Amino acid sequence: MARIFRGVLLLALAAVLLLAGVALALHGWVGSDDFRQRVQQEASAALGLPVRVGGIEVALWPLPAVALSGIEVQSRPPLTLARLELRPGWAALLQGRLEVATLVLREAVLPQQAIDAILLSLQKKKQAALAAPGLQPKMASSFQPAGAGAAGGEAAVDRWLPRRALLEDVSWVSLKGSRTTVDAGVRLGADSLPEDASLKVTQGHLRGLHGSLQREEAGQWALRVEVGGGTVAGRLGMQRAPSARSGQALVLQGQLETRGVEVSALTAPNRPLSGRLEASTTLRATAATTAGLVDALQTQTRFTVKDAVLNGMDLVRAVQTVGLSRGGQTRLDTLAGQVQSQGRAAQLNNLVASSGALSATGNVAVSASQALSGRVSVSLGNTVEVPLVVGGTLAAPEVTLTRGALLGAAVGTVVMPGVGTGAGMELGDRLGQGLNKLFGK
Repeated sequence: MARIFRGVLLLALAAVLLLAGVALALHGWVGSDDFRQRVQQEASAALGLPVRVGGIEVALWPLPAVALSGIEVQSRPPLTLARLELRPGWAALLQGRLEVATLVLREAVLPQQAIDAILLSLQKKKQAALAAPGLQPKMASSFQPAGAGAAGGEAAVDRWLPRRALLEDVSWVSLKGSRTTVDAGVRLGADSLPEDASLKVTQGHLRGLHGSLQREEAGQWALRVEVGGGTVAGRLGMQRAPSARSGQALVLQGQLETRGVEVSALTAPNRPLSGRLEASTTLRATAATTAGLVDALQTQTRFTVKDAVLNGMDLVRAVQTVGLSRGGQTRLDTLAGQVQSQGRAAQLNNLVASSGALSATGNVAVSASQALSGRVSVSLGNTVEVPLVVGGTLAAPEVTLTRGALLGAAVGTVVMPGVGTGAGMELGDRLGQGLNKLFGK
C-alpha cells in the first residue's frame, strides 16, 4: 500500500513539474520579441491599420490568462489599450475548442474618430475581398464550415464572444472631444445575451451614473439607472423576428418610468432646461444587428418637469420687446408635453408651460445635430398671445416673432399705439399662416 501511495505521489509530482516546465516554456515563447512582432503583424493585417504591442505574457494568477500590454492602433487619433487579458474557457479547451471565458480591459482610450477609421478600414478590406475573383473574406471561410449559412456564421461569432467582460477605467472620446470614462461588467448567457450587467460613469457629463441590468426570464430584463438624484427603471424585452430584408431581425421593446431626475444632468454640458423630471416612456427598435438598434430606436414619452427653468431663453422679454431674444432665463412652475424620438432626432408636441401670469403652448423639433425649430405662443396675463419662432441650438436657443406677427405689430402700432400692437401681431401671424398655406410655403 505504501509503495502504491509513493508511486502515485511521484507521478503527481512529475505531472506538476511537467506542467510547470510547459508553463515556463510557454511564458518564454509568448514573451519573446519574435512572437510579439508576429502578433503585431497579424493584428495589423486583420485591421488594415498599423498595430503596436508593447508586451505579451502568460499570467498564471489569479487564473491563467494571456495578457497584452501597451496596445496602440495607430489610427488618427490613436486607439490605446493599456492592458488586455484573455482567459480561455478550460472546459471547452479540454474538448478541443477555443473559447474566451473572460476578457479584462484596463485603462483604454477609445476615440470615436479612431473607431470610425477602424470600421472604415475593415469595410474596405471586406469589399476588396468580395471584389477579388474566386476569393472570399477570411473571416467567413475560417469560421463557417462548408455549406454553413448565416446561422453558422452567427454561431461562430457567438463562440468567440467572451462569456464575461470587465472594463476598468475605459474612456470614450466623442467627435467633439468630450470624454466619458466608465467601469463596467457584463456576463453572457448560453444564448450570448446578457445575464447581468453593470455600469458606473466615473468621468464625463453623466458622472455618478450607476446602472444595472438583470435577466428575469427568457427575453426579459430589468433595468435600473440612478442618475441626477433620481431613477429610471423598467423592463426591456428583446427577441428575434422574421425579416424580409435580412432573414431575421432583432426587436427591442420596453417600458421605462423616470422619477425625480434632474434634467440638466442628462443634457450636460449643455443645460437648456433644469428641473425635476417625471416621465413614462415606451420604446421599440427593429434592426438586423445590435449596433443598428440605436439608430432604429423609436420612443414615445409623456413628461412633466417641476420647477422648470428654461436657460438661454427669456420668453417674458421676447413678448415685452416684440423682437429677438437670446440669453436669459424663463422660470416655470410646470412644463408638460409629449416627446417622440427617432434615432437621434426628437419632436416635442403639445407643450404646455405656466408660471404666474405667463403661459405658453407649442411644438418644437430637435434635429440629430441638436438644431431647434418650432413655434410657441406666449401670453402674459390677459394679453393677446404672442407667436414666437424657436431656433438656434440646444446650446444656444433663440426665439423671434414670426414674420407675419412682426408686420402686424408694426401696422397695429401705427394705427393704434399700445393696444394695436398685440392685436396686430395676432392678426399678422394668422394672415402669414394663411398665405403660406395658400402658396404652399
